[in-house]
Amino acid sequence: MFTLPDFPWDRLAPYKERALAHPDGIVDLSVGTPVDPTPEPIRAALAGAADAPGYPQTYGTPELRESVAGWLRRRAGVSGADPDAVLPVIGTKELVAWLPTLLGVGPGDRVVFPELAYPTYDVGTRLAGATPVATDGLLALGPVNPKIVWVNSPSNPTGKVLPAEHLRKVVAWARGRGAIVVSDECYLEFGWDEDRPPVSILHPDVCDGSHEGLLAVNSLSKRSNMAGYRAGFVTGDLALVKRLLEVRKHAGMIVPAPVQAAMTVAFADDAHVDEQRARYARRRAVLREAFERHGFRVDHSEASLYLWATRDEPCWDTVAHLASRGVLVGPGEFYGPAGARHVRIAFTATDGRVAAGAARL
Repeated sequence: MFTLPDFPWDRLAPYKERALAHPDGIVDLSVGTPVDPTPEPIRAALAGAADAPGYPQTYGTPELRESVAGWLRRRAGVSGADPDAVLPVIGTKELVAWLPTLLGVGPGDRVVFPELAYPTYDVGTRLAGATPVATDGLLALGPVNPKIVWVNSPSNPTGKVLPAEHLRKVVAWARGRGAIVVSDECYLEFGWDEDRPPVSILHPDVCDGSHEGLLAVNSLSKRSNMAGYRAGFVTGDLALVKRLLEVRKHAGMIVPAPVQAAMTVAFADDAHVDEQRARYARRRAVLREAFERHGFRVDHSEASLYLWATRDEPCWDTVAHLASRGVLVGPGEFYGPAGARHVRIAFTATDGRVAAGAARL
């Protein structure tokens, strides 16, 4: 029987209550949920497909899969993107949580993920009954041959970007041991350092043009303000995608037809992403200046929608300090013991709340 950790965000509740008591209300920079409107063409596509009496396709419509493949070629440089290797999923958290199980991973198997990581990599491993291994050094594993190696670039929570050379080494290491590399790329379009742009695991510079043994995961939640739609996809090795498709057909894991229509429009349009990116860049600049002025050091944070910051004290002390000023942030400990002296600061709040938070610091 698997055991799961307590849901970490429940531990933040008393600090949220403290922040809510501020006379000007809470500035919530913790979870990182989008707050800006979903672009109108996407909403129109959803509404236009609302008459959907029949069952949708688990595989996704051909139009959706081609739209995703076009985005991969256009924005991620994945020249070999194949629409047949695209599978829509019901939000990528669902996929992360169930992927080891869907791929047949079980007791006695190991799943590797970064030391500082999205907690659901660990949860998904435990749901499968497998053994979680948190490490940033694959060589330290010795003779162990894991079933899955997760990479996350840009990273949640640190915003760190793994260069193509590093990813190439991970791919080579995994292929030499028969492991599947799964790359969580949900923040791929939010790089802030021109000298270190995010790169997909499926980019030719990383994989030499072969997607064998590789899967990439992406989402519309942050890119297109569609967190409420639960819309994402997995792509890469065609054989692996077909395996996932067959299991998901049996399990009824199907993206609703109106959401598929909205996804098709979202991945075909880049203009709304550029506009949203500009909003986040402004908010990021305001918050970074304010937190650094307040005595914080910002580490990594060259991409994603977060600042990874520290006052060189236990993270819960920092959370309490900020909550007393009506500002709520995420404790770094949620992402692994290595984050015990950092906090994660999301810049997904509105311009008004960002300005209020900055003023309080």
